[in-house]
Amino acid sequence: MAIVVVPYDPEWPQLFERIVEELRPLLSDLSPVFHHVGSTSVPGLSAKPKIDLHAVFAGDDLLGPAVDRVKSLQAYTFHGDKYGQQTFTFTSGRGSYGARLYLCTADNAVLRDRIAFRDYLRTHPERAEAYAALKLRLMREANGDWDTYTGGKTDFVRETVELALSAHQGAP
Repeated sequence: MAIVVVPYDPEWPQLFERIVEELRPLLSDLSPVFHHVGSTSVPGLSAKPKIDLHAVFAGDDLLGPAVDRVKSLQAYTFHGDKYGQQTFTFTSGRGSYGARLYLCTADNAVLRDRIAFRDYLRTHPERAEAYAALKLRLMREANGDWDTYTGGKTDFVRETVELALSAHQGAP
């Protein structure tokens, strides 16, 4: 399946809101907080047209029921907790297109890192431009190999998260 990275689309924030509005009735009594993460959450950044979002719950007692409810939706495919980080992943759409929904608790390290990454790119346009260039290069070089594409971003993402977290620790 081809990997597609496209220029920023100003409709992405509205797509995030539409997804949230579709999920809210199913989860409202569990009081999730939704976060738009990933490249589509950074204005101006080229991205795969797949909306990444986290639905965040106050505790594990709410997370289990939330996972069960989203599993019942035909539009989403459940991928489990792929990396053993208490981040339960669902996708809708196909390939580069659609949505990737993560369910986790508020104290989740994956969530912390994704928000730090997003916020750093939002406030450091030169870093966002470098990330866009990397993704476009990897899209061409990966030739449809998702492991190559994703793995090629690992060092950049890790470095950016480290920059973001160290900048946050140094903030007053």
